[in-house]
Amino acid sequence: MTRFFQSLAALVTLPLTACASFESDPNKIPEPVKGNAQAAQQASQNSAPGAVTDQAAPASKESVGAVDDAAAAAAQPAYSGHSVSGHSGRASEPGAEEPNAVRTPSLITRVGGDKEASIEIIDGVYRFGPSRIESPLPAGYPEPTPPGAIDLKRYPSVRRAEFVSSGSPASGMNMGFFPLFNHIKKKDIAMTSPVEMDYRDMFDPATGKREQKSSMSWTMSFLYRTAELAPTGKDGSVLITDRPEVEVLAIGMNGPYGTGVVEKGLGLLHDWLKEHPEYEIAGDVRAFHYNGPYIANRVKWSEVQLPVRKKSA
Repeated sequence: MTRFFQSLAALVTLPLTACASFESDPNKIPEPVKGNAQAAQQASQNSAPGAVTDQAAPASKESVGAVDDAAAAAAQPAYSGHSVSGHSGRASEPGAEEPNAVRTPSLITRVGGDKEASIEIIDGVYRFGPSRIESPLPAGYPEPTPPGAIDLKRYPSVRRAEFVSSGSPASGMNMGFFPLFNHIKKKDIAMTSPVEMDYRDMFDPATGKREQKSSMSWTMSFLYRTAELAPTGKDGSVLITDRPEVEVLAIGMNGPYGTGVVEKGLGLLHDWLKEHPEYEIAGDVRAFHYNGPYIANRVKWSEVQLPVRKKSA
């Protein structure tokens, strides 16, 4: 058994509640963390008048990583369970455990929020201050949106394994995980990032506020790195299907995963749409969860997204 599956097998032995933190109150979602450059600028602005500012040479990758790790640990006690290493493609594929972070400026347009926010790639890993994404993204996926920023993004078609259910997603984030985990384990396919959550009839399409409806449902999806890894079809309760290309309005977020972070992000996306009436919503709300449960909630990295299109003339 590969190290990847040994790690996931250890995770399976944990209580269900350890698989995912869940927060449904948008008021409990923290403000975005600052990137390295932003944090340095803020520290300079907050220094006392006449204070001497250290202008040493730029920090090394190793020292930046150490500072960010310390910041993450200070933000919230770290998850004490087993870690799940990041992988892509087949678990047995050479290089499948290596991150594949690349810049994708042709797929992204910054349109709102913190327009100065900028991610970094350090040792092949996406980073924004203490937040990081160590697992590879599917081939062709655009880079993540930094917390606090709003982007228009174009996503290619992606093959994914889906688990669909109805009712509250609070327990579903655990209920959906295990069928999906068993599917990729059986097919010898390693996990990528993000885990996608799609929500239907759960949020008011006019405001983004959470609603209680009998028809609300959700889908949790694990993404394949490439479509060649396994065919489409059914595997028990898991559906393997291709999601078509899509343009989305996306906002980067920090905080524990759940409907709270989605509702808070949706509110900000709806504010942007009110100021840009040339765009309209063209699909269901979705959230990207880039980190596992072992990452401190304060610095978990996610995105809230709305499929959009320009209105016809």
